[in-house]
Amino acid sequence: MPVTGLPFGLVIDFSLWSTIIALPTGEMIRVLFAIAGWAVLSLIFFFMGAELWLNVRQTKNTSDWEWIILAVDVPPDTIQSPKAVEQIFAHFSGALSEPNFGQKYWQGAKQRWFSLEIISLEGYIQFLIYTEATYRDLVEAAIYAQYPMAEITEVEDYVGNIPSKYPNDTHEMFGLEFGLSAPDPYPIRTYSEFEHNVSPDVHFHDPMASILENFTRIGPGENLWFQIIIEPTSSKWKAKGIELVKKIIENKKHNSEQFFLFKLLNSLIDEVLNALRPPPEASHSEEKAGSLSDLTPGVRDTVAAIEEKIAKIGFKTKCRVLYAAPKEVFNPSRCLDGFIGSLNQFNYHGRNSIIPVAATTAHYAFKDYRIKEIKKKFFTAFKKRKMKIGSNPYILNIEELATLWHFPLPLVKTPLLQKTASKRAEPPINLPIEEMTESPLRKKIKEELPEPVEEEEIPPSELPYA
Repeated sequence: MPVTGLPFGLVIDFSLWSTIIALPTGEMIRVLFAIAGWAVLSLIFFFMGAELWLNVRQTKNTSDWEWIILAVDVPPDTIQSPKAVEQIFAHFSGALSEPNFGQKYWQGAKQRWFSLEIISLEGYIQFLIYTEATYRDLVEAAIYAQYPMAEITEVEDYVGNIPSKYPNDTHEMFGLEFGLSAPDPYPIRTYSEFEHNVSPDVHFHDPMASILENFTRIGPGENLWFQIIIEPTSSKWKAKGIELVKKIIENKKHNSEQFFLFKLLNSLIDEVLNALRPPPEASHSEEKAGSLSDLTPGVRDTVAAIEEKIAKIGFKTKCRVLYAAPKEVFNPSRCLDGFIGSLNQFNYHGRNSIIPVAATTAHYAFKDYRIKEIKKKFFTAFKKRKMKIGSNPYILNIEELATLWHFPLPLVKTPLLQKTASKRAEPPINLPIEEMTESPLRKKIKEELPEPVEEEEIPPSELPYA
């Protein structure tokens, strides 16, 4: 069935495809696979080989990297809003070094990343930053610029405090991975929206208080660890936000992301159908494009929030939380339920929210085996601070990151409280308080060369030539 009337005198003959479509289903699939199946298989094997080659080259390149953990202590009388931590993250963006195609696939070059962590070891809470040794000066300079009196100490990695294989005879572990409920350009609720004029002296309700309270819920032998992995990225992600704003203003339905081959196939089908159909009759009434004035106040606020998010620096992000304890005291509901609830304060209806997207649990067939493999994969990702393991990363800007991870204000007293069996009340005046004076984290001590032994001076009278 030839189709004429195309530009440049082209003629398209669909007789072959008409014959193929008329075949029985099984025969039609076999013919189609013989015609185009080899191309699909070639693409699959090509991308698999390219990914394998990239992993080999990057593994070889990153084997020389040296990772360190820095414990950050801020004086309790320091009054700084999360805006200061936002500036710290802006400083971290200086680590951006995106390799080109040759550097990536031949040299195995890879962007270095950071991990912002809050841990509770039997109730002792510590803020940590996991970084590659190359960027230690960058991290320290960023922190000291905003917190001159802060104390930064290199410590040993705490993940060795619990077993690395599950199930085992002594410990049990439960982990959660968090993601976003909506596309990246939609923002979560940030610290600037937690300002309340409760009294003349208090204008800010620190959201970190709700998070840290869950870290005090645990007792002897228990561990609660929270990590936010961030990787500097370019500004290409902002184009997605600009496109989303245009779709909202023009009142177009947001289409979910599709795989490239499906997009290509859909476009080819549309081209063929347009060639076969007669030209549509001209319509007298054209659909009017939407404008910003046509939007409701709530949608206008959402558009403004998206524009505010993409105006700031963004990082690829992945959040995880891990709870581990001896089997006799293992009770993840003690702290994880409240932790998930504390993240709900950042949810914004109509915009975005932080939700659990994966857990170290399974149901139905091969449950025990699958749980074992999931826990192995999760613990490996947590221990090595891997972003690619698990669900896809997402973009948070520096304001959103500063909302999730910042040093609490002096008014936040939750980290100073110990877990008690009875209801807490105001203590009497002059009551002696026992505090943990020694951190359970071990400081990392570098190996030092032995000092040279000074040779004993020989009196001149005893020299051989005297």
